[in-house]
Amino acid sequence: MAKPNYAFEKRQRDMVKKQKKEEKRLKKSGSKDEPETEQEVTVPAGEAAAE
Repeated sequence: MAKPNYAFEKRQRDMVKKQKKEEKRLKKSGSKDEPETEQEVTVPAGEAAAE
């Protein structure tokens, strides 16, 4: 029988935790770092100014 690789499992759990923590940090900061959100906000403002 194969021996379980606990170090790999721990590394995977830590990576998931780190990713979730980063997502929370971005959400709390107002998502200013996400380019998709900026484009969505910029396009309607540009259309309103053009009219």
